[in-house]
Amino acid sequence: MSTSPLRVAMVGHGFMGAAHSQGWRTAPRFFDLPLRPEMRVLVGRDSTAARAAAERWGWAESATDWRAVLERDDIDVIDIVTPGDSHAEIAIAALDAGKHVLCEKPLANTVEQAVSMADAAARAARRGVFAMVGFTYRRVPAATLARDLIAAGRIGEVRQVRASYLQDWLADAESPMTWRLDSARAGSGALGDIGAHAIDLAQFITGLRVASVSGTLQTLVGERPLLAESVGLSGTASSERGRVTVDDVALFTARFGGGVLGSFEASRFASGRKNALRVEVSGSTGAIAFDLEDLNALHVFDATAPIETQGFTRVLVTEPQHPYVAAWWPAGHLLGYEHGFSHQAKDFVEAIAAGEQPTPSFDDGLQVQRVLESVGASARSGSSWTDVEPNEKEERP
Repeated sequence: MSTSPLRVAMVGHGFMGAAHSQGWRTAPRFFDLPLRPEMRVLVGRDSTAARAAAERWGWAESATDWRAVLERDDIDVIDIVTPGDSHAEIAIAALDAGKHVLCEKPLANTVEQAVSMADAAARAARRGVFAMVGFTYRRVPAATLARDLIAAGRIGEVRQVRASYLQDWLADAESPMTWRLDSARAGSGALGDIGAHAIDLAQFITGLRVASVSGTLQTLVGERPLLAESVGLSGTASSERGRVTVDDVALFTARFGGGVLGSFEASRFASGRKNALRVEVSGSTGAIAFDLEDLNALHVFDATAPIETQGFTRVLVTEPQHPYVAAWWPAGHLLGYEHGFSHQAKDFVEAIAAGEQPTPSFDDGLQVQRVLESVGASARSGSSWTDVEPNEKEERP
């Protein structure tokens, strides 16, 4: 591993902060990286909480002012794990300050914000400063293998795509309000929170882009209890209730480029489903299915095999020949959710060191944002089909 440092500051903490911290800590210990990530600063609004998170996760120090951190010469990367309403402000300022940026998904809360972020990333790239959006599930070895097999023609011509992301953490109508249920903070609900992952993964695996959509959105529980802290009380219970302003369930059909049909579902009310991201792709000579709740496996169907032995084969994706796996354990020793964040850090560091645009780029994040907006527009208007506006092809200012 190189002795040259890549000094990282992370803005935000909580669940995603823990996952990103795991990635930064672990990647340089298992992969031979061209630069050595250093976890310099964790930034949070509350000094006590930020300090505790920094100590717990291995950051050298904590801070409460991200703008001051951008002015520091000893910071090379800004990792953004805040709610979506602050992504654009932080990312644009960081890129303009000459810092590389890793930003959690979805890229922003609106297409307008995402356009501004992609424009800032394009300006920065011309100066050798790069930005990436964190669609981490691309880095699960089985998902990457699915992409590789389809690109190699193993299932022939892609004909149909089915994608869903199902969770049940909101199934209890008395679960309290969080920022993820407030459109001003989150932008959208299940659609943007988990549906964005399904969109990106389906596009990544197939190499196709969604061109038009027809969708519906529904909020199943309109009010929820407020957390006591949000109304100035001690403890955890509150009799006050807040209004849910995002969708709970999103359903939409899609047409990909080339006319390939797709179906998508995102729900945080799917009882019994904890983190079920599934993508199945049917082709002219086979099919491939991936399920995040069985993330070490890929199901592959070969329609050219003898009929008496045809059927989906469960491939255990733990061989050193599989994507990312050689750095870890012997074959059959399984990987987990957290490994995707180590792979994300690895790919990001390697791209930065090579002076290359890491993927998925902010342009990729903008394209997913356009799909989200088109689903919302279709649902609001009741339109049968709404086109997804393509990213501008001409050079940005």
